[in-house]
Amino acid sequence: MKFDLHIHSCLSPCANLEMSPAAIVERAVAAGMGGIALTDHQSARNAPAAAECARRAGLAFLPGLEVQTAEEVHTVCLFDTVEQALAMTDWVYAALPKRVNDPDTFGDQPVVTWDDDVVELEWRILAMGCRRTIPETAAKVRELGGLYIAAHIDRPNFSVLSGLGAVPDGCFDAVEVSRTADAALWLPRAGGYAAVRSSDAHNLDDVARVWTEAECEFTVAGLRAAFAARATRLSPPLTSF
Repeated sequence: MKFDLHIHSCLSPCANLEMSPAAIVERAVAAGMGGIALTDHQSARNAPAAAECARRAGLAFLPGLEVQTAEEVHTVCLFDTVEQALAMTDWVYAALPKRVNDPDTFGDQPVVTWDDDVVELEWRILAMGCRRTIPETAAKVRELGGLYIAAHIDRPNFSVLSGLGAVPDGCFDAVEVSRTADAALWLPRAGGYAAVRSSDAHNLDDVARVWTEAECEFTVAGLRAAFAARATRLSPPLTSF
């Protein structure tokens, strides 16, 4: 099956407001994806809506979030259940700066229902990192039964390679390369981890433009087994962003 493990909804302050869970699921189904994950910055509060949209569309779904750690590294956390993802969110929220989001500076952060009603605007500032380190975050993800992926390792900012110079042993389940990255150039620096390619979509046009393929169940256990067997296949990179 084909899947995209890194997609942002309108809750992420840097994402387009057209990125409702319903619109994301519709676009993913049209693109032929078998499964997607929702990974908003520092929060899974739109995961319940996305899970319901995916259920109605018959699309496999994993709730998650993209955690910016104390090292200023972006990391993707994936779970089987919305409850696990929301527990992770609570843990991250406890380590966020105690600042109120400024929509004029960072953008709106709407929490929505499956049919696009706005429940509230998240007041916490999701555009900043939390005080949790990579090892601490890895341990919490595993405690909750999830998967931990180093996001877009090829990027010059907010990646584990740009921040630390290497991928720490034993912390991650896989590494991600971005849409335009030549995997052959970056995976030798990936510390032997399995690889995925994800869209990191912040607008609808980018949902499922790239993907990963594996013959597995779209669950934490299924993906973990595919990663352990190095059985993932990456779509070709895009020639333009």
